Amino acid sequence: MKCCAAVHSILSLPFSISFTTAITTSGVKNGAWAPKPPIVIRKKRKSERGALLLSLSTRECRQRLRCGCGLQLSSLECNWEEDYEDDAFVVVNFYRFVFVKDPEGEVAKHLSFLQGLDIHGRIYLNEHGINAQYSGPFKDAIAYVKWLREDHRFSEVLFQISPALSGHAFPRLKLRYKPSLVQLEGGISHLPLLDQSMRATPLTPSQWKHRLEEVNENDEASTQNSNTNFVLLDVRNGYEWDIGHFHGAQRPNVDCFRSTSFGLSPSEVNVSDPLACVDKENTDVLMYCTGGIRCDIYSTILRQRGFKNLYTLKGGVSHYLENEGPVEWVGNLFVFDSRLSLPPSAYKPEVMTEASREQDLSKNGSFARCYICGSQLSELRHRNCANIDCNFLFLCCMSCVNDLRGCCCLRCTHATRLRPVLPGHQRYQKWHYYRDLDLQSI
Repeated sequence: MKCCAAVHSILSLPFSISFTTAITTSGVKNGAWAPKPPIVIRKKRKSERGALLLSLSTRECRQRLRCGCGLQLSSLECNWEEDYEDDAFVVVNFYRFVFVKDPEGEVAKHLSFLQGLDIHGRIYLNEHGINAQYSGPFKDAIAYVKWLREDHRFSEVLFQISPALSGHAFPRLKLRYKPSLVQLEGGISHLPLLDQSMRATPLTPSQWKHRLEEVNENDEASTQNSNTNFVLLDVRNGYEWDIGHFHGAQRPNVDCFRSTSFGLSPSEVNVSDPLACVDKENTDVLMYCTGGIRCDIYSTILRQRGFKNLYTLKGGVSHYLENEGPVEWVGNLFVFDSRLSLPPSAYKPEVMTEASREQDLSKNGSFARCYICGSQLSELRHRNCANIDCNFLFLCCMSCVNDLRGCCCLRCTHATRLRPVLPGHQRYQKWHYYRDLDLQSI
């Protein structure tokens, strides 16, 4: 799925905490979706746990949803069944750059294993490795993880798991050979992705947090002498930044990762490019994205462009929130599946104390505003324009929803193909569901 075609609406997760989170509006065309009834996740009693174990080690394995610690995975020490029922739906994300001699044959092998498993998602393979995001019942999702770990090429992959409380987060399974694991203008097959020295240096979540806290402390101590040898680069899209971002990161002026061009602009000042005119030899560039793959890929481009001090957040924001919670983070995390948004509590619920909620409220309550009237909002509710030929994604107060019949502007209210205004926080189905219908009769 193209990243710019993944935006529908924001799901209000049943376990989300109710506090104002930093959000601005964004314009992305695509459809919305209708959530299924939530699945209740109950922690199993010890006597109920099965024998399905994963190869993990260290104290991280004793924490919630911890995996991929990068250590030797020879023994079966970690039991993820402590966190999920067998039939509880989860989403698994991972990628790995590794040489695959016969990617077509690898696709066939994976398809054969997944026969009979209830797995939906996007799993792409090519000569450079694998990139996967999929959903399914816990027992099926983890069976695939365990099978992959038996292959030495994937034994150290950082698998990341999060709850999918409304069932499958993807409509179907797409497992195939794909020339580019991530879409980027000009392709990525020519990039030295298998050469780790050409990619940025990965920082663990704790190292990342330390760097951000150190820089922010220096900036607060002397606003007139800020750290000019440091750039925090959000290698995502503008609408992802709108949902949530790290303090100090400039909003990317990008609607699709394919068109990312940070550091590629001419030497003259470009206000939309955080890397314009920086000292490539002495500037530390800290890059982050959702799961890490976009940063790994783009860092090879920056390395070829002469940037020396490149660092990425290992495992991306999702791994950071799981380990450190929302320290230095504002808002929720955009995800490219039907859930669309996850609060930090989805990854590390124990850190969401009353004090941290109040802190987030004071930090985030200033720019969650209605796209139409500009009024401040207390709930994170995006909607797609009722005009199917517009389908603009925007943040809107209920008063404007009612006044404009679910549309983003007065002009759209006069369109001939209008979907009905959905009550409350319901979501439209995928936009293509309405595409060929006579919407005037709906």
